[in-house]
Amino acid sequence: MKAFVFPGQGAQFSGMGKDLYEAHAQAKDLMDKANEILGFDITKIMFEGTDEELRQTKVTQPAVFIHSVVSALCMGDAFQPDMTAGHSLGEFSALVAAGALSFEDGLRLVSQRAQAMQKACELKPSTMAAIIGLADEVVEKVCAEVSTEGNVVVPANYNNPGQLVISGDIDAVNAACEKLKEAGAKRALPLKVGGAFHSPLMQPAKDELQAAIEATEFHAPKCPVYQNVDGKAHTEPEEIKQNLIAQLTAPVRWTQEVQAMIAAGATDFTECGPGKALQGMIAKIAKGNEAVTAHGIGE
Repeated sequence: MKAFVFPGQGAQFSGMGKDLYEAHAQAKDLMDKANEILGFDITKIMFEGTDEELRQTKVTQPAVFIHSVVSALCMGDAFQPDMTAGHSLGEFSALVAAGALSFEDGLRLVSQRAQAMQKACELKPSTMAAIIGLADEVVEKVCAEVSTEGNVVVPANYNNPGQLVISGDIDAVNAACEKLKEAGAKRALPLKVGGAFHSPLMQPAKDELQAAIEATEFHAPKCPVYQNVDGKAHTEPEEIKQNLIAQLTAPVRWTQEVQAMIAAGATDFTECGPGKALQGMIAKIAKGNEAVTAHGIGE
C-alpha cells in the first residue's frame, strides 16, 4: 500500500518549486493563485529568496505547504494514495492532497496558523530542544518533574525512536536538557526556533485558529488521513477538524503515526515536498522491516 507524507516547517530552501512552476500548467495555476490569496508574491521568495527571507513566519509555512501540495498533485495518475499523513504543518498538506480540504482553504488556514503562532511566540520567550538517545518514557518523566506552573516543558515531537523534541519556557527547557544529559541522553540540542510549538504556550494561537477551522468546509477524504494528535487514521470531517485544532498545543506523535500506517499495510512511503527529513525518520521507525521503503519527490 502507498502512503504519501508531507513535511513541516524547516524544510524550505531557495529555489523550491521553480522547476514545477516552469514545467506544469497546474503548478503555475496553483502558485499564481497562492500569490493572490496571500496578497504578496510568495513564489518570487520561494524561487529567489534568501534563507533569511524564507525564514519569515508568514513565508515559511505557506511556502512549504504550497510546494508540498503542488509536488503531489503534479504527479498526475501516479498520485494514488492509500493513506496520507503530515508532520505538524504537513498535516494541512496531507488533508488537501487527500481531498478533505481545498487548496485555497488550506492555504488560508496555513497563513492564519503561521501568523497566530508568531503572535503566541512573541507573548513569552520560549524554545525547543531535540533529545537524542533516550527512551520516550525517560524524557516524559523528566519533563513532568521539571515543569511547574508558569515554567513548563513538554514532549512536542515524537520523531522516531531515540529522538524526541521537547518544548516550553526557556528556563524549563534548559533545566530539562541538563537532567536528560545526566540521565544518559547522547545529545540535548537547542533548536533555532521562534517559540515553543506543540506546547501549552501555543494556546493563544489555538484559540485564534479554532474559529477559522470551524468556519471552513471540510470534506470526507478519498483515503484515510493519519493525524498527529493520536497517530490514528481519520475520515470523518468533524473529527479531522477537532484534531487539527488540538494539534497546536499537543505533541506530534509521528512515531506512532508511521507505526500505525505500517500496521495498516503501508510499505511504500513517498515524501512530497522539500527536504528528506521524513524519509530519515521513517527509515528509523521501520528499522528491521525490509518491506518498507521511503523516498521523496520535490526535494
